[in-house]
Amino acid sequence: MNSFLEADTLTEKQIIAYTSAWVEHVVIGLNLCPFAKPVHTKGQIDYFLSHARDETTLAADLRLAMQRLIASTPEKMDTCLLIHPWVLSDFFDYNNFLDIADGILDELELIGVLQIASFHPHYQFAGTTEDDVTNCTNRSPFPMLHLLREKSLDKATAALPDANVIVDRNVDTMISLGNEGWNHLQSQLKQSIKSTS
Repeated sequence: MNSFLEADTLTEKQIIAYTSAWVEHVVIGLNLCPFAKPVHTKGQIDYFLSHARDETTLAADLRLAMQRLIASTPEKMDTCLLIHPWVLSDFFDYNNFLDIADGILDELELIGVLQIASFHPHYQFAGTTEDDVTNCTNRSPFPMLHLLREKSLDKATAALPDANVIVDRNVDTMISLGNEGWNHLQSQLKQSIKSTS
């Protein structure tokens, strides 16, 4: 199911380009998140590439990413994707790190200000099998932590009759796409970065 490239085969520029292509063709292209297109189009996504090889360094980078986002205006930087290809490649280790991430939010007094969404190449929802295509709604090219502003999220969800509709629709989208369609989409993403050096 996971046909993403290994980070060590890519340049830093390609890693960010690959992630941006995933946002454009998967997140926006499949309409998995109706809030993503405006910030992508306006260039308001901060692609923060962490070189961390251990959790301590990643935690430091996460603090920096949070502080950088808060120091900026939503008009300039509305959201941040902290990409960390070289640490927490195991999904269960990554899942355990989310408690540390929440602790950093608390430490910086940003609970209620920022929110963390999780994406990983091997993402697996509770109660699903590893090859269940519905897991792909949260499968990204590399492990990453998505930092969102609560105010921006509240404003976006206020325009929806029921935010839970998004989850149900995404499940239906993935089931319709199927494993073969998902793998084909990943092949297209690989092609999109060949020209990036």
